[in-house]
Amino acid sequence: MNIEQFERDIKNSYKNIESNSVAEKIEQLLTHISNEWNIDPKKLSLHELKIVTATIIDNETLALHDEVEELLAKKEQIQRRIEKTSHELQDSKYTLFDTIEASLSDAPKETISKLHQIKLQSVDLFDMLNEMVESAIITALEKTDEDIEETTTELIKELTYETINEGPLNSIRIRQILFNILQTAVNVAEATPNQAHFILESTMKGTKAGLIKSISKFQQQLLYMPDEIKVILLSDYEHTFDELIHTDVIFTQVVNKVSLSNSTQTKNLLDEISNSMQYDLEELVHISKETVAIMKDKFKSIKKDAMLKGSKVLKSKKAQEAKRMGTQAWGVARSAVSNAIKSAKNAIDKKE
Repeated sequence: MNIEQFERDIKNSYKNIESNSVAEKIEQLLTHISNEWNIDPKKLSLHELKIVTATIIDNETLALHDEVEELLAKKEQIQRRIEKTSHELQDSKYTLFDTIEASLSDAPKETISKLHQIKLQSVDLFDMLNEMVESAIITALEKTDEDIEETTTELIKELTYETINEGPLNSIRIRQILFNILQTAVNVAEATPNQAHFILESTMKGTKAGLIKSISKFQQQLLYMPDEIKVILLSDYEHTFDELIHTDVIFTQVVNKVSLSNSTQTKNLLDEISNSMQYDLEELVHISKETVAIMKDKFKSIKKDAMLKGSKVLKSKKAQEAKRMGTQAWGVARSAVSNAIKSAKNAIDKKE
């Protein structure tokens, strides 16, 4: 048999069958195969059966397929518009804050400081985090205040907190934020070696404090979080437990990663500061464990509700079809193994 001719004939024949009933169209196609190709439809090869089923499915689901393609195209267009509009929104925020600040030019420094704090809480920080940290540290170096170290630590703390607080609290995101901040600090420190210890120590203390503040806020949110939000978090809550309870490890690993990515001098300095901060990390361990304990307590009842809802899902038509296909897949695998054993046995018998 010429398989290409068979495929072409099947596609053309099915398309020309005039009937509103899919069952009738399939029956006519099978009759056509029997008459035209002198093949028993019940004995079609795997390749032939694939051609027949693909022809039927492609024709009968064409409208739905086209609708899905159209919807996907619209979704991608919307995503592009969201991205473009998000950038425009950010630019608009910056411009408006500048205008507000210009209008308050005669206001006391305390008022302008409050405005800057509101700005930090209102704009997306992650995409501009490196530049902000570099600018903040360089500004600190230009100051001569006695409390410069404390101020820099507080500044890094707030940048860390606000950036983490913009999105979900997970280890991948935390690692990336901490790494970006510390690596930026290292870049500035290596350019000003006489201030390196001050820069790195302030940055490490600030990031640790910012991380503690973020976890503490998450802990408070858990206490008053609506059940709807808890259900959303439930799907990955056990993984969140594992991540939160080891935030001190995450912090230490980020420091080590930055150490290994830079000069020996920087590595030694980071190691020295990290060792001196071991006691400080106990606060991070404490707040992490406390938060996990609250999570486990709060999610206990939600988990029971989810299990009840899950039992209903298992009775759905989709779940039943999945179960049926799983049984069928097991049957296919068993058949394949059985055939392989028979083939091997036959080969041995022939040798004997």
